[in-house]
Amino acid sequence: MRLSGSITALATPFTAAGEVDLDAWRRLLQAQLDGGTQAVVVAGSTGEASSLYEAEYDALLRTAVECVAGRVPVLAGTGQSSTAKTIEQTRRAAGLGADAALVVTPPYVRPTQAGLLAHYRALADDDSLPLVIYNVPARTGCDLLPESVAALVGHPRIVGVKEACSEPARLQAWRSLRRDGFAVLGGDDASAAEAMLAGANGVVSVVSNLVPAAVRRLCDLALGGRRAEAEAWNAGLAAFHEFAGLEPNPIPVKAVLERLGFGRGLRLPLTPLSDIHQATATRIAAQAEALERSLREPIAA
Repeated sequence: MRLSGSITALATPFTAAGEVDLDAWRRLLQAQLDGGTQAVVVAGSTGEASSLYEAEYDALLRTAVECVAGRVPVLAGTGQSSTAKTIEQTRRAAGLGADAALVVTPPYVRPTQAGLLAHYRALADDDSLPLVIYNVPARTGCDLLPESVAALVGHPRIVGVKEACSEPARLQAWRSLRRDGFAVLGGDDASAAEAMLAGANGVVSVVSNLVPAAVRRLCDLALGGRRAEAEAWNAGLAAFHEFAGLEPNPIPVKAVLERLGFGRGLRLPLTPLSDIHQATATRIAAQAEALERSLREPIAA
């Protein structure tokens, strides 16, 4: 399995009654495939994984595997605060047909670097699924440092890292970790173009829920080394990046997905987009529809 390019961290659509909307889920998956998305993440933080019941997690992942049918990799979010529980969830995802696990650093418990190394080695040694490490200190309260990742790169079951820190020094450090069989993936839409131009293999994107073909185009340009075109295209996506950060993820993106016909609402403690931003959400939805229509010629696999 080779991870690269545009990877969508999928939002989970709900019905007006607050249940998982599997019809909208299937349509969202198909829209991603039609837009050229090169892998999908099910039940990550954008997918409100912490609010899902086990049966809902199973249904989402099982349905994604069926809909995608091997055309792109399906990654399952399996990270928990406990190593034992993360192993259990990763085994569950393997049984449901996932191709890999996206494993966030254990939230809230704030392990040391030695604890993080032991955590990921235990997961990898369990051999349930290939692992993509996910580092997002702003959400978890701990930061997996590049030198710690360097100590994990050689494990055959650890196949990549998603880094949500976008500081230039951090991006430079990650670039030195690239090698065959290990992917360095950006986790921040706004800096994704620069990360790929600097050597990252791709991006795990939130904005691609709304504009999958546009994010695929950005990845193709950046990974092709076409700096001027990539920077210009990224500038054209700035309104989407800015909107996605107006309130905590996935509040803004789900407001637009609702306008595009993919589900309704969030689960507490997440609340709907503030009234002050509702007009902006309507404008962003119209822009997303127009941009995707302009790009829906066949996209090279």
